[in-house]
Amino acid sequence: MLLKTNNLKFTINLKHISVLFITLLVVNVVSSQEIIEEEVKEDVVKKVDTTLTYNATKVDGVAAVVGDYIILDSDIPKKREQIIAAGGSVEGVTDCQLLGTLLENKLYAHHAIQDSIQVSDAEIRQEVDYTIQQFLQQKPDIDELVKFYKQEDEKSLRDYIFEIIKGNKLSGRMQAKIVEEVEITPEEVRAFFNKIPEDERPFFGTELKVAQIVAKPKVSEEAKQKVIDRLKQFKVDVVENGASFRSKVVLYGEDPGMKQSGYIYTLNRKKPKMVKEFRQVAFSLQEGEVSDPFETEFGYHIIQCEKIRGQEYDVSHVLLFPKVSSEAVQEAKERLEKIRQRIIDGDITFADAARESSDEKETRGDGGQLINPRTQDYNFDLTKMGTEQYAQIQNLKDNEVSQVLTEQDRKGNLSFKIMKVTDRIDEHKASYARDYLKIKELALDEKKIKAIEKWQEEKILDTYIKISGKFRDCEFSGNWLKK
Repeated sequence: MLLKTNNLKFTINLKHISVLFITLLVVNVVSSQEIIEEEVKEDVVKKVDTTLTYNATKVDGVAAVVGDYIILDSDIPKKREQIIAAGGSVEGVTDCQLLGTLLENKLYAHHAIQDSIQVSDAEIRQEVDYTIQQFLQQKPDIDELVKFYKQEDEKSLRDYIFEIIKGNKLSGRMQAKIVEEVEITPEEVRAFFNKIPEDERPFFGTELKVAQIVAKPKVSEEAKQKVIDRLKQFKVDVVENGASFRSKVVLYGEDPGMKQSGYIYTLNRKKPKMVKEFRQVAFSLQEGEVSDPFETEFGYHIIQCEKIRGQEYDVSHVLLFPKVSSEAVQEAKERLEKIRQRIIDGDITFADAARESSDEKETRGDGGQLINPRTQDYNFDLTKMGTEQYAQIQNLKDNEVSQVLTEQDRKGNLSFKIMKVTDRIDEHKASYARDYLKIKELALDEKKIKAIEKWQEEKILDTYIKISGKFRDCEFSGNWLKK
């Protein structure tokens, strides 16, 4: 758990740099944010923006004020409980250190508002709905949930969660803005690497390059038309017969994200979300209008525009997937088995077979080579590979072609693939040439941390900050007491 962001020193284990930066950005995801409207002391009240206040309650004391935000004494033990609930360790962590993290979070959130960083209320409400749904999976009774979080009713609970999410988003976006233009040159990467003593350079685990060829069952034109006709009838029911569009979404829609988002997606013209075809149709609609059926890579849709607020559109949609016949499934499997046999017989290379026959457009052009989504290169660290993927290749020898494997996506659609390990790099000490991308990532993370440290030092001096009572005796890593 990151509790200090100043005076960072180089550590032998370079992985700490990456972890440190990630933690710096998300450390307050579960932090408490209570902004209250209460007479504490006259000089404090003058600094607090009462337009940000909610749930006015009598509290035992104010630990600190940062700009427009108040941190209560009770926030500190609450923060400790939340870290434990999230699976973190607070062993050896003092109240002063916990207050330090809360001070950082409020500093970022305060300056996000000063810099006019926007967080959409509609976006936050969607996350509130999703958060409560997640909570209710553990505590099905909403009244029990309200009691657990010490709120008066469901509305108070939603307001409470709303403010927490809003503060976290403001904080996160402020930190992202601080580092968005931080870049690193090859010379800086080399200097970063060279300053590591030879005997302290990290080891990188075994890495593999993996390729695959995918065969997907073909959907018949008849099945596609059946879905289109069904969606057309849904539109007729809504537009001409007065049926509820929401009921069509709930009863027939096959997009699981709809329920999680409260059956509303908020799209912004300036911030692309959803695939291009979906956005084009959504932004062409007037309020209350229902689209004709259209196709995306995910299936067939109809959209209803529920609300337009400037650049933001609240939309709902029904998504249906054409059904694949058992004959098409069998054809795909047999087709891939024939391709595999041609490779084994030496009639065609794996890469050429992928370019010629694979149904996976993302990898087809690269001869089936998989790209690591985390590093954006072709190498996969065995220790960080997904369980399913690891199980598929763990026993493969170099250049061996796997048997035909069956996969099922989130929509329940079957596909088949064959895999091959095209290269293997055994565990080794970091090499500048071989591991340049990993070293560059670590060097960039270190540079971002320094940028955040510098910003924090400057903003602490420019921001109204008051530390109260016993916490004035804390030895903070940052200059919160402005000594």
